[in-house]
Amino acid sequence: MQVPMSISFRGMDTDAALEARVRESAKKLERFHERITSCDVVIEQPHKSHKTGNLYHVRIDIRVPGKEIVVQRQPGQHHEHEEIGTVIKDAFDAARRQLQDWIRMQRGDVKHHEATS
Repeated sequence: MQVPMSISFRGMDTDAALEARVRESAKKLERFHERITSCDVVIEQPHKSHKTGNLYHVRIDIRVPGKEIVVQRQPGQHHEHEEIGTVIKDAFDAARRQLQDWIRMQRGDVKHHEATS
């Protein structure tokens, strides 16, 4: 990455192990696109709840030449975002898919359908 990665924690304490996990996930993205210029990650715990569990929001902003990829993972109905590790994995998986789609588009591997009249 051309710009050092930034990781922000909101509504929760900084967690070194979690930060290391995020950095490792971001490093894996560079396997798919070597020209990632920056990556900003925000991990937020908007509410702390002892009864229903803690829900997390994760936002990833990735910039590559010609494109900005934004991924957001927010709590769902079924509380799948109670486990922070799952939220981070889901967010980085979505970022990887979007990055791969962008690469395919840049190569011309994506077929464009003609509009029907």
